[in-house]
Amino acid sequence: MPSGRSNSFRVAVVGASSLRGKELVQVLEDRRFPSSDIVLLDASVPAGTLTEAAGEPTFIRALDEESFEGARVAFLAGSPQDAEQNWSAAERSGAIVIDLTGALAEPGHRSRARPWIPSLGSALPPPADATGAGATGSAVTAYISSATPVIIACTLAAALAKFGMLRVSLLLFPPVSEHEHAGVEEPESQTATLLTFRDIAKPVFDAQVAFNLLSSYGPAAKPSLAQTRHAVARDVAAYLAGRAPVPAIQLVQAPVFYGYAFAAYGEFASPVEPEQLHKAFRNLGVKIAAPDDDAPSTASVAGETEIHLARIEADLNTSRGVWIWGAADGLRISALNAVRIAEEIVAKPGE
Repeated sequence: MPSGRSNSFRVAVVGASSLRGKELVQVLEDRRFPSSDIVLLDASVPAGTLTEAAGEPTFIRALDEESFEGARVAFLAGSPQDAEQNWSAAERSGAIVIDLTGALAEPGHRSRARPWIPSLGSALPPPADATGAGATGSAVTAYISSATPVIIACTLAAALAKFGMLRVSLLLFPPVSEHEHAGVEEPESQTATLLTFRDIAKPVFDAQVAFNLLSSYGPAAKPSLAQTRHAVARDVAAYLAGRAPVPAIQLVQAPVFYGYAFAAYGEFASPVEPEQLHKAFRNLGVKIAAPDDDAPSTASVAGETEIHLARIEADLNTSRGVWIWGAADGLRISALNAVRIAEEIVAKPGE
């Protein structure tokens, strides 16, 4: 762990059986986060369900007012509904709350919860509000760990900001794992059904997602793709807060399981050499493909901790424009950001 702090303490994970929760526990273990005890909490599975944390067998515990007793950090990694119902209890227990669900990004919570992307701390000027993103003042007891598409968009904006950016557009291809286990199971089921020429089931997306690209879901799907796009755009604008140009954002649902792919177009006031842009992205921890490497894909980034970019290319018709292709492990990037927030908090003297 970067802080090098040897003291350890209790950590609570709400939604431990979710895809986000499992990934979060794995990242805590990989980075040797100094927890004496990881308490796994989940309302969606029976209390007492056997699982594993930090390489040791443990049990899922029930969610109640006492669940957070003694916890120094509480991660909210399940559903937004679970986060809404439990974050106040975690806060009352004295825990620092880190939300991965987006529930605390809603406008009603903005005064108490702060978005934070630690990897961008040195790339953007401080926010106008001194207690803004990344602040660890005494009044702040909850942090929003931005979702992977928000991290991608803000990283893109931060890297390009100093080059006289006129405009940037970002097309994101979210994986079905954004809809948790049910989202992953639906295209699997649809694939098998389509290959046997039977009618497909579509309880999650209310549309055919297998072998398909979607600009919208069926009317029964909740949240809709438009609602997800609105939330991503809102959170990007809230995090950047005038510190960098805000990208125009569009989402297209792809039939992939866990990896995010994205394409971006940037246009500058004057031409910029791609190698200058490569350097700016590398400074933010982004991995750039070598000249002879294949472009990253949703398969090649599985388990990777960085956003990966192909070599940036000049537009063929606009000398001041460039195209950027990239991919990232959707679950890993989000979980890593949350753990980095916790590392920053516990490394602060007196925190």
